[in-house]
Amino acid sequence: MNVVILGSTGSIGTQALDVARRHPDELRIVGLAAHSSSEMLVQQAQEFRVKRLALGNEGLRDSATLAQLPHDARVDFGLEAIEELCEIEGADMVLNALSGAVGLRASYRTLISKKKLALANKESLVVGGDLLMPLADSDSLLPVDSEHSAIFQCLLGEDSKTVNRLWLTASGGPFRGRTREQLAYVTREQTLAHPTWKMGPKITVDSATLMNKGLEVIEAYHLFGLDYDRISVVVHPQSCIHSMVEYCDGSVKAHLGVTDMRIPIQLAFSYPQRWQAPIEPLDFTQLGTLSFEPADEQTFRALALAKEAGRQGGTMPAVLNAANEIAVQSFLNRICGFLDIERIVERVMLCHNPESVCSLEQLEQVDGWARATANDFLRAL
Repeated sequence: MNVVILGSTGSIGTQALDVARRHPDELRIVGLAAHSSSEMLVQQAQEFRVKRLALGNEGLRDSATLAQLPHDARVDFGLEAIEELCEIEGADMVLNALSGAVGLRASYRTLISKKKLALANKESLVVGGDLLMPLADSDSLLPVDSEHSAIFQCLLGEDSKTVNRLWLTASGGPFRGRTREQLAYVTREQTLAHPTWKMGPKITVDSATLMNKGLEVIEAYHLFGLDYDRISVVVHPQSCIHSMVEYCDGSVKAHLGVTDMRIPIQLAFSYPQRWQAPIEPLDFTQLGTLSFEPADEQTFRALALAKEAGRQGGTMPAVLNAANEIAVQSFLNRICGFLDIERIVERVMLCHNPESVCSLEQLEQVDGWARATANDFLRAL
């Protein structure tokens, strides 16, 4: 299978290339895209002999690093160049591992071009699920998030009408059990020290605020067609159970495995087949106790805000996501505090009257308005 990887230098992208490294007879990388990591992109292109490349940062056009590319390799620049990789001739699948709402157009163009979409960019569905899902079916859109991959697998062979509830598991992040008073003083470094998963900085902050789990609730709504009252979040600190599906007869299917993103990435590539595991399997004799507790939406209000945005629907999830991206980046830049993230998101949401989603252009206008409004509130802090 010929695969394009968008976001190849990030956490998901590099792990996807490790899967390709382990299965050279099954996977051929035909396109790679990154934002600014030109040196790593060149190394990847050399190793996997990739001829079509894209860099989102147009300021790198004259980078000396690019001179190391083979003479027959082509590198284009800008967001449009990244999106064009979704349509290159001969590609069978696009892994969208871009970060943020910028990934929406790439997902849209992948599905329009009738290629399979391995989706690790949850913002595509959070912002544009109303546009994407009518273009997708069970064979063309494969979830890469560990939670949604788990639910996808638990649903295989089952009648969707018998599903009673989806259970999304959350690690609880680095601040599980903290009070709001304690959260007011947490630092950037403490926030980025996730206890279970190794991820990029933005998603790690989202995990700490529980916004990531809220975005996953919206994503699950679009992927699996259950209303929000039937999608629950449970904190499971061991992160061994990746999610569960409860059926009408009281049975519950749980997907268990080690905390390694290469497993759901590999399944998206191999489905409906399964390939040899990229890691040692889970040893149940060493597992110990599995514990569960309710998500604390009073302390971690970002989860409640995401659920409310999902219930309002239309353009409100796009506003939630855009305001969160601005607030999280401001926190990473030490401009605002940890609890300011949710405050900024809530203020922007209160300023917006949601509309029905009708186009990508509309969503991009709403996204721009939400970012500008979030920046206005940040300047007033």
